[in-house]
Amino acid sequence: MRGHMDDNHDDARGFLAEQPALGLGKAKAVEEKPHYLGHRDRLRERFVSAGHGALPDYELLELLLFRLIPRSDTKPISKALLARFGTLAEVLGAPVNLLQEVKGIGPAVALDLKIIAASAQRMVLSDLKGREVLSSWTQVLAYCKAAMAFEEREHFRILFLDKKNALIADEVQQTGTVDHTPVYPREVIKRALELSATAIVLVHNHPTRSNRSRWITHKHAESLGNSRIFGLA
Repeated sequence: MRGHMDDNHDDARGFLAEQPALGLGKAKAVEEKPHYLGHRDRLRERFVSAGHGALPDYELLELLLFRLIPRSDTKPISKALLARFGTLAEVLGAPVNLLQEVKGIGPAVALDLKIIAASAQRMVLSDLKGREVLSSWTQVLAYCKAAMAFEEREHFRILFLDKKNALIADEVQQTGTVDHTPVYPREVIKRALELSATAIVLVHNHPTRSNRSRWITHKHAESLGNSRIFGLA
C-alpha cells in the first residue's frame, strides 16, 4: 500500500512540476502572434465598410493573397508582384512561370491566381457580349491587355461583331512563336461568315516588339479589309 501511495505522490509532483513550463509555453505563443493578423482584420473591415474603390491595387491584391497564403505577411509579396508586372490586371494576366519568379509565389499560388484571372475575364466577357463594343472601347482594350499583355508567344485574337457592333464572340484563332503568328485570311473570313458577323476587331500582341511582326499584322489587316465582306476595326 505504501509503495502505491509513493507512486501516486511522485506522479503528482511530476504533474505539478510541468505546469509552469506549459504556462510559459502559452505565454510565449501569445507573444509570438504574427503582426500581420491585425492588419488583415483592419483591411477586411475597410473593404466591407468602404468597398473596393477605397483600396489601392496592392491592398486589393493582398486581400486575394490572404486566402492563398494564410501564414505569411502578404503585403511585400503584393507589392513585389505589382512592381514586376505593373497593374492588378497585368498581375492576373501574367503567365504561371513568370508569377513564380516573384519571391513568395509557388506553383499552387500561381495557379490559384490564374483561376481568379480566368473567372474575372469570363465576367468581363459576359458583360461585353451583346453590348456595342466601340462605345465600350476602353473596356475592350483593358480586357485584351489583361488577357494577352504578358503572353510569351504571339496570339492572334478576333472579336466578332454583329451589325450593331455588339460582341458575338471572342476567339484566339492562332498561337505562334515569340515573333510570328500564322494568319490565314481565308479562315478568318470563313469563321466570320459562320458566326454571321458583319465586322471584326483584330487583336495581336508583340512579345518581342518586332517591327517585322507589326508590318505583317498590317498586311493581314489590309488583305481582310480589301475583301469587302465586312468592316474591320
